[in-house]
Amino acid sequence: MNTVAFDTHHFVKRLTEAGMPEQQAEVLAEEQTHLIESHLATKQDIIEVKREIKALETQLTTNIKALETRLTAEITARIAECKTDIVKWMFAALIGQGGLIVALIKLL
Repeated sequence: MNTVAFDTHHFVKRLTEAGMPEQQAEVLAEEQTHLIESHLATKQDIIEVKREIKALETQLTTNIKALETRLTAEITARIAECKTDIVKWMFAALIGQGGLIVALIKLL
């Protein structure tokens, strides 16, 4: 992890000039440095997070396209099955009405 620039010498100097004992100012500077380094993101941290987000977006887009392709194929197959079933049903209905078929044949 990159560190955030924090001038501890300047920090301690300002505190001691304001009347704080030097030892206390040094401890405060150490704690301040720890807090900054452990809780603030650096520019490099942000760049890495953006890179990770971009990779996730790319993967998500790829997954969505693959899912769309698979679903389209499944829907197309189901529609074909339904069409076949409809044709079979219509043919069975026509056969069940033998008189109608005979009449149609006579007309031809």
